[in-house]
Amino acid sequence: MASPREPKSSTKIARQPRTDRISQRTRDSSRPRLDSKSNREFDPRAFLATIGEGRRALLFPEKQTIFAQGDPADAVFYLQTGKVRLTVVSKTGKEATIGILSDGSFFGEGSLAGQPLRMGTATAMTDCAVLRIEKRAMVDTLHREHNLSDLFVAYLLTRNIKYEEDLVDQLFNSSEKRLARVLLMLAHFGKDGKPESVIPKISQGTLAEMVGTTRSRVSFFMNRFRKLGFIDYAGGAEGGLQVHSSLLNVVLHD
Repeated sequence: MASPREPKSSTKIARQPRTDRISQRTRDSSRPRLDSKSNREFDPRAFLATIGEGRRALLFPEKQTIFAQGDPADAVFYLQTGKVRLTVVSKTGKEATIGILSDGSFFGEGSLAGQPLRMGTATAMTDCAVLRIEKRAMVDTLHREHNLSDLFVAYLLTRNIKYEEDLVDQLFNSSEKRLARVLLMLAHFGKDGKPESVIPKISQGTLAEMVGTTRSRVSFFMNRFRKLGFIDYAGGAEGGLQVHSSLLNVVLHD
């Protein structure tokens, strides 16, 4: 029996060569990752600058507590503007400053690692604009959006390097050098090519906690730095401190 013939009106569909299919997949994989809901490229900066599902914008005036040691660890915070002080209090009541954060910093991320309670306190040193991101919203977005997870991991690695530098500084450098380094970091020396003109008001007691020395030693070194022209007290209502790049000589001098 003769095999049925193909209708004249039908047309054959040419199969795409394998090499063309591979090159197409390569081109597709190199394209920017799109948000599945809006079909737009996901922008982590926009995510951290806007409110949305699981994200809430908060304003904290100077000296207000953002979260306290022992509070439930149920969210991550992103500092949009301002400065935040992180402190820890021991069982004997001794307080230590473990960090000063500025624009673009994450904090409270211990909740993502299963931390049930806050291990320290976060306090606004200046008026702050903060984005509060619920734990579940942050975890889901980190899993879904690689751009945000890359940004977050890069921040954590940079901060880990800073902690290692702090440890080396504490072990091997004098209290004078440690104080000079703290002041330069607070002034963002090396960022954008020049330090900030004025550091928000910070007490010598807080500086002593960060340096690991006494308040009297901090006062002694601050007076010396001022006489040498390394720092200036801005005065005025803010009572800020101006740090000059010449203070770097203290850190570099053996």
